Amino acid sequence: MKISRIEHIGIAVQSIEDVLPYYKDVLGLEVYKEEVVEDQKVKTAFLQVGEVKLELLEPTCPESTIQKFLDNGGKGVHHVAFKVEDGVTEALAMCDEKGIRLIDKAPRNGADGLKIAFLHPKSTCGILTELCEE
Repeated sequence: MKISRIEHIGIAVQSIEDVLPYYKDVLGLEVYKEEVVEDQKVKTAFLQVGEVKLELLEPTCPESTIQKFLDNGGKGVHHVAFKVEDGVTEALAMCDEKGIRLIDKAPRNGADGLKIAFLHPKSTCGILTELCEE
């Protein structure tokens, strides 16, 4: 697997609207894209910081994995996403061969037009890891 960069850092929030003043007024960042990803039950807002994006993740219903993360005391960084050059399918196969626990067995559509797949934090040193390709 060839990773070219950190694609984005996912940050779990209860309300994007409530946290935006910090990102905009204090850090001087601007939202360049907002969208709802229905199958993941999440609303996202993307902010660009150099080559890396911040993805604010707001649950859209109580069954959202983001809501469950927040309910379990999670707050702040939810996941780190890496851009893979050789494709998510190939990266998943390599991770599976090395005994990494896969959350996704195949890539799926994610926010910001990306193909994504997640690796379980029990196999990735405690960090929920997302693999992405454009």
